[in-house]
Amino acid sequence: MGESHEFVVRVFPHISGISESGWNSCANPVDAKFNPFVSYAFLNALEKSGCVSGRTGWQPQHLALETNKGELLACMPNYLKSNSYGEYIFDHGWAEAFENAGGDYYPKLQCAVPFTPVQGNRLLVTEGQNHDEYERLLASAAVQLTDRLEASSLHITFLTPGEWDRLGELGFLKRKAQQFHWHNRGYETFEDFLEDLSSRKRKMIRRERRDALANDIKIQWVTGSDITEDHWDHFFDFYEDTGSRKWGMPYLNRNFFSLVGETMANDILLIMCTRNGQYIGGALNFIGGETLYGRYWGCRENHNFLHFETCYYQAIEFAILNGLRYVEAGAQGPHKLARGYMPQTMYSVHYISHGSFRKAIADFLHREQQYLELEQNALRSHSPFSKKSLSKTDKFK
Repeated sequence: MGESHEFVVRVFPHISGISESGWNSCANPVDAKFNPFVSYAFLNALEKSGCVSGRTGWQPQHLALETNKGELLACMPNYLKSNSYGEYIFDHGWAEAFENAGGDYYPKLQCAVPFTPVQGNRLLVTEGQNHDEYERLLASAAVQLTDRLEASSLHITFLTPGEWDRLGELGFLKRKAQQFHWHNRGYETFEDFLEDLSSRKRKMIRRERRDALANDIKIQWVTGSDITEDHWDHFFDFYEDTGSRKWGMPYLNRNFFSLVGETMANDILLIMCTRNGQYIGGALNFIGGETLYGRYWGCRENHNFLHFETCYYQAIEFAILNGLRYVEAGAQGPHKLARGYMPQTMYSVHYISHGSFRKAIADFLHREQQYLELEQNALRSHSPFSKKSLSKTDKFK
């Protein structure tokens, strides 16, 4: 696409055109910070299964920064979008306003992990002394690609705070959103975590856990080579039921789960619920270097608090047992606050090609950020943690 005396930036319509080892050396150069969602295996499974394609509104346009000798230095997962589904940083109002004014909001360029509202690096750079330079080259190439494709805009979503700051300095509009994450404060057991809560919240969680399993429900953790196609068959039934109710049509197909099961089994935790020897529900989690990521949940039977037990409390137990620092239980959910998941800021940046529209978006973002700050302050004032435990250290900001 573009080049200098030392570098060339190429656009790939499929991730399979890029070296797997090269991509992973950029995506996860430090094992302790491993993020499964930017790994080659995860993104390739989305494409190979057909969940991500032009037909689904996610046409890959991946960028690769290489030396003139073909050595991969940095890469960026990009998609030409014909809709705003599966993104979780919502811009439907922007699209409506631009189109009401006579513009075409779609196509737009999206740097993201499809269907995955998980924070992580988006400008993927190998370790070395030229990190900032490679980031700037990727960002510049992405803007050029946006203009070349005559797209209305470029959106880089769920990126890290450092990327957010650096891209803001390059002129991108900056936006914040919110999720709820659990933080491990050095707990050795689930009871240690409960002891940090107020008495009322501690009693509530104990009651919910007891009631969730009251009907002879058993919980299983399944990971690695123990995961079978039978597990995926059952889980996909749960996923389809939830997806059809939430989104109208699930984003992922059955083949996707088999593919990640083949290539990422050691990075996956299935929390499965049984009653009378039959699977009745389950949650899919991915295991990162320091974080457990809760992704999907579904069930065949409704039982009080089983969702909380499977998705929140079992995830916390697994994180404590395995020395993980965080649990991210997906998008949305102020109800998570009472269960120890505190508000966490999410970040995105935006390049808007149309000058007047850019100004309108900038004004909107200023007002939105003021509201978000007020909301987060209000939520933190209702923290489930006891005053004594919060006085030790506040890791939630």
